[in-house]
Amino acid sequence: MWLSPSLSGVGFPWVARGLFFSGITLVAAVAAAAAAAAAAAESARPNILVIVSDDQGYADTGFQGSHEVVTPALDRLAAAGVRFTAGYVTHPFCSPTRAALLTGRYQQRFGHERNPFYDPSNHVEGLPLKETLLPARLQAAGYATGWVGKWHLGAAPEFAPHRRGFAETFGFIGGGHRFREWSVNAAVEYTVPIERNGQPVVVSEHLTTAFGREAAAFVRRHQASPWFLYLAFNAPHNPNESTPERLARFAAIKDLQRQKYVAQISLMDDAIGETLGAVRESGQEPRTLVFFFSDNGGPVGVNGSDNTPLRGAKGSVFEGGFRVPFLVAWPGRLPAGRSDDRPVSSLDVFATALGVAGVPMPTDRTYDSVNLLPYLTGEKRGDPHERLFWRSGALCAVRIGGWKLVRGAGPADQLYDLAKDIGETRDLAPAQPAVAARLAAALDAWNKELIDPVFPGAGGNRKAAGPSGKPRKTP
Repeated sequence: MWLSPSLSGVGFPWVARGLFFSGITLVAAVAAAAAAAAAAAESARPNILVIVSDDQGYADTGFQGSHEVVTPALDRLAAAGVRFTAGYVTHPFCSPTRAALLTGRYQQRFGHERNPFYDPSNHVEGLPLKETLLPARLQAAGYATGWVGKWHLGAAPEFAPHRRGFAETFGFIGGGHRFREWSVNAAVEYTVPIERNGQPVVVSEHLTTAFGREAAAFVRRHQASPWFLYLAFNAPHNPNESTPERLARFAAIKDLQRQKYVAQISLMDDAIGETLGAVRESGQEPRTLVFFFSDNGGPVGVNGSDNTPLRGAKGSVFEGGFRVPFLVAWPGRLPAGRSDDRPVSSLDVFATALGVAGVPMPTDRTYDSVNLLPYLTGEKRGDPHERLFWRSGALCAVRIGGWKLVRGAGPADQLYDLAKDIGETRDLAPAQPAVAARLAAALDAWNKELIDPVFPGAGGNRKAAGPSGKPRKTP
């Protein structure tokens, strides 16, 4: 270090000079300690991995009790975390659920109540730009952000994931895609190129496998700083185009539709296993919070899914429409191998993610998301949600405690005691008029907070399920 003559011995006592150098050493030590503390704080903030399947039935995983659907990776995740038996999404169709997941708000608050059509020239049908998404908030807090898979939140350029807070992207913009035979004649959005950061790329392997590879690569790239990865599969949504090897593995399933569906879930489970394997092998497992759930209930009779023991299917406001397989895991921080029957929602990803990242919940508008972590650690008791709501056009529902009211699926409101009748087989409205009136009043009050759908969209509220909740065989 260069010192001026006044500090190099001329007129500068050795004692004083020694104190000077000691001061420099102390300052350096303090700076090094501060840098180390900052690095420790950075590494202490957990990674957040959100895995979403598409049109998967409530019964269609090993951890939900299936002996037919083989899901070793998801079963290991369940054994390492908490399985919510009353885990819900906010809508019985794909896109609205995703809009709520990324905003922490019921999607009807901003009019995103239907699936948008695929139209890159349409600047209305998409998740409104006035909504700030979870990845943007985490990115501002220093997180690396990535999306892999299905988007389905608007096809116009301004709605694209790389413009909504995701720094790294890989997938397709529409609501579905072919898995293998991309040259086969199909709807335009099912054959558009896969994009990386907005640019078309060629994918040679099975699409589900490609998503697993890309997710694992993202995990390995970002070991030095916290990250948020939204891994949104289009499996096992139709068309279920598995590989010959995987189909042969499930040859004992005689129903061909079911066989293809189960084979596709098996490929997805492998991709999830590859992603979680990258987390584990890179030493990030103790600091990675993981969510898994389906985007809505299985469309029984359409893709081979099974919602047992629930009534209804995708499109309905009976439990089969939006009660889904639901896991939360964080090894070392959350209980392992526990089942929890408290109602939770995909809405809660938003507040939970911000909470563990140390980012304050925004207060600029109404948010419906709840931080689940205090409830999972025992810091808070009771139910995270006093009530949960659903609306899809004329079909509505509310759950308060164990009671659920269904509206629009018949000539009058229907009331069910889910604690005793998970299959919604006994309408108790005539026998419990006071309870029905209380839930109806709550539903009416919630409806008054909402706006009408902003766009007509696709996937009307009665196309996938009839008034009885039994699915119609429509694609």
